[in-house]
Amino acid sequence: MQYLDIIGRSLAVYLFIIAAIRLFGKKELAQLSIVDLVFILLISNSVQNAMVGSDTSLPGGIIAASALFLGNLILKKIIYRNERFSHFLQGEPILLIYKGKVKDRNLARAGISVNELEAAVREHGVQNMQDVDLAVLEIDGNISVMSNDFQKKTFRKHKSRHSLGNSVS
Repeated sequence: MQYLDIIGRSLAVYLFIIAAIRLFGKKELAQLSIVDLVFILLISNSVQNAMVGSDTSLPGGIIAASALFLGNLILKKIIYRNERFSHFLQGEPILLIYKGKVKDRNLARAGISVNELEAAVREHGVQNMQDVDLAVLEIDGNISVMSNDFQKKTFRKHKSRHSLGNSVS
């Protein structure tokens, strides 16, 4: 009976943390800042006793971890099979730049500063945000960037391959 209590507590804490992250927003889970990392470490430490209570035994820890793994597996299967629930829990991609124009309202909604956006654009090899066709904050926290420069380079590569193929034959 004590282990069923640990399972119930662990799953309750797991669901609470997911709901809290969803409510308080995620910015870039894929690229944690030092503040985000410290926050996650402190949260995990603060909820440990809520999950296992006074049971600090090895079996108690293994049961708590097993309940978390199982809960995570079940939640991922539900997210995969139910698009509406997935959208509710994970959110949707947010358009940050369209045809060189920063979408300030969406930037504020995502909790991303212009400096952070500029850094993400540079990480994708684009110097100026005006050269970005599309930048999107994906549901996994990554920022995808597509630029005019990339399309021009890709077009030139395909064009040169095509013309080489024609001259050889």
